Amino acid sequence: LLPRAMCTAQRMYCGFGLQMEARVNYNLSKTFLVAGFSPGWSETRSLFLKQPANNYSLPLGALLTSKTQDVSTMPLIGDEKIGVLLLNLGGPETLDDVQPFLFNLFADPDIIRLPRLFNFLQKPLAQLISVLRAPKSKEGYASIGGGSPLRQMTDAQAEELRKSLCAKNVPAKVYVGMRYWHPFTEEAIEQIKSDGITKLVVLPLYPQFSISTSGSSLRLLESIFREDEYLVNMQHTVIPSWYQREGYIKAMADLIEKELGYFDCPDKVMIFFSAHGVPLAYVEDAGDPYKAEMEECVDLIMEELEKRRIINAYTLAYQSRVGPVEWLKPYTDDTIVELGKKGVKRLLAVPISFVSEHIETLEEIDVEYKELALKSGIEKWGRVPALGCEPTFISDLADAVIESLPYVGAMAVSNLEARQV
Repeated sequence: LLPRAMCTAQRMYCGFGLQMEARVNYNLSKTFLVAGFSPGWSETRSLFLKQPANNYSLPLGALLTSKTQDVSTMPLIGDEKIGVLLLNLGGPETLDDVQPFLFNLFADPDIIRLPRLFNFLQKPLAQLISVLRAPKSKEGYASIGGGSPLRQMTDAQAEELRKSLCAKNVPAKVYVGMRYWHPFTEEAIEQIKSDGITKLVVLPLYPQFSISTSGSSLRLLESIFREDEYLVNMQHTVIPSWYQREGYIKAMADLIEKELGYFDCPDKVMIFFSAHGVPLAYVEDAGDPYKAEMEECVDLIMEELEKRRIINAYTLAYQSRVGPVEWLKPYTDDTIVELGKKGVKRLLAVPISFVSEHIETLEEIDVEYKELALKSGIEKWGRVPALGCEPTFISDLADAVIESLPYVGAMAVSNLEARQV
């Protein structure tokens, strides 16, 4: 079995710079963030983050709580206008979008991390990489219908979340903000302002936190907030990760159990969790919790399956590596080949870091990895679908939003002060 991740399954709610004083000594290996919050925040803890080459740190004041509130006891919100902002990666909707989408992706310093002296090369390098990679990427998107379905699916999730919140007596507007393609986060924020939202819950659609996914989106969002007086004063909170939530774990276990039933010998199937990879340096040098959260997430899912008397062998690997640097191991393609050599005949792929279908599930897993598996001697192949709008999952996201509302606060920094940070 996989080693159990050394981290606790706590709920975390954060806000951008909530009366937060950051004392940073770049000669030290860690950054100590001291957070003081306005009344209504019941507990504060310090965050320790290893400092990477470009001095990344979470731009968040944090509140940790180990208990989930009973949403049925939550008070109604009154006249407040509640908004929920779903953050996601984004994807090209047409083949013409592919190259500019790739440029936006690789121009992000949380994706390609350059030494500070070479920051001026970020955009030229992104342009070069995007032009070189566009032809192959276009082939991939062409094979799944000519574009990514991510926006359509995220819009559907937003609508189902809105309905679920309404059914739980919390009327709210739900917005979608993508990091690298339309609707961009900036577009979502403008709509939030136009609608006069007074309380905002920010919910990245990444179950596990990583610098390169949730972290990048939250850094962008913080920079937007700091430049806007309306946003500075708007009450808000952030749910950085939610991989340990009971509803999410049960929804994943439900899908796995269902797919196992399609095999001739379900108990002989190897459950193969495939997660999006990140460069190893993010974890070892920058303190990215992604690997630990991913391993704990897999443990929790397998514990839930064990309660259902499903005790299949399982493993975790990381896909989608790019470039010459070392990424988290084991790699998905290498692991598939190795499992074939060991005589594994039945494999069920589980895309563990994705809640929507997109090119990495529809093309990379369904086409490339399936073909590799069959060539490697694996005879029966299956794949668990992404959660999408699965009711248990959506209801649990709604509960997460409701539970976070008592921790909503305003950004205690003026526009002038923000510009001087």
